[in-house]
This record gives sequence, C-alpha cells and structure tokens, in this order.
Amino acid sequence: MKNLLIAVAVLMLAACAKTPDVDYDKSVDFSNYKTFAWFPQATLANAGNYQISPLMEQRVREAVNTQLQAQGMTLADTTTADVLLNYHASVDTKIDVDTFNVGYGAQWNYWGMGYNTQTTTREYDVGTLVLDVVDRASNQLVWRGAREGRLQKKQSPEERNEAVKEAVATILSGFPPEKLAK
Repeated sequence: MKNLLIAVAVLMLAACAKTPDVDYDKSVDFSNYKTFAWFPQATLANAGNYQISPLMEQRVREAVNTQLQAQGMTLADTTTADVLLNYHASVDTKIDVDTFNVGYGAQWNYWGMGYNTQTTTREYDVGTLVLDVVDRASNQLVWRGAREGRLQKKQSPEERNEAVKEAVATILSGFPPEKLAK
C-alpha cells in the first residue's frame, strides 16, 4: 500500500511538471550549430523588481552555458559563434480570487433565506524566462523557449540557483528540436 501511495504521488508530481513553450523555424538544420555566444546585453523587463538583478542574470547565463555545453555545444566569441543567445526575464504580479458558496440556510429570527459566500484574494508574482537563439550569420531568430512559473519569496541564494537551473533545463529540453521524419 505504501508503494502504491508513493507511485501515485510521483505520477501526480510528474503530471504537474511545467513544460516549456517552444517555437522554432522548421526550415533550419539545427545540427549545423556547434558554437554559441551571448548578445552583449540581455533584455530585462521590470528590472526594478527585486527578483531581477545582476545576480539573476549571472545565474541564468551560468545555467544556460552549463546546459548547452552538456549538449555538446561550445561557448565561443560573438564574432565566430554559430548562434547568439539572448534572454528576457520579467516578473508580473497576479491576483487570484476564489469565491466559495459555503452554505444555504435560514435563520429563525429573521425573514428570508440566503447564501453564505466567502471570497479570498491572494496576490503573487509570476516570473517568465524566455531564451532566444539567433542565427549569427542571418541575424534571424531560429528558436525560442519560455517557461512561466510562480515565484517563491524569501528563498536562499542556493534555492534561487536551483530554481533557475530547473527552469533553464526545462526550457532547453526542447533544444535543439527533434528532426521530424519526412
């Protein structure tokens, strides 16, 4: 019984795993790309938000470098790289409103009947990380991957680092795209 509960929990976690949003140019042969470099400056939307900082930029770049090098690509100079990378990061505040009808009833000393409702409002931050891959020779976007997720506050630097690594690994799980059989 215990093993069954563990298996169900693992399946539920796997079902909740975020999948990246990926788009790419199907006419591009990604097997030709062996080297990469970074555009001189990344675009940081909401750069005033405390979640987006030079520390975050360093974490993203290190995670992307590590992931692409593990896939066999080599970090090169911007003038010789096959592709150039850029990323965009933003933080948006969202509001979650839940209303529950908790009962229907009457009271003896009052006229009428009615519903009891309870409304709960929560504010939270959603972070979006977008990674662009641009063909250096043509200066055309050839691949884009993105991931959105709820941000946790009061994380340690280690927890933030792990969250960035996980997001980057998820995004780059779709790079390079699988070659489709014709």
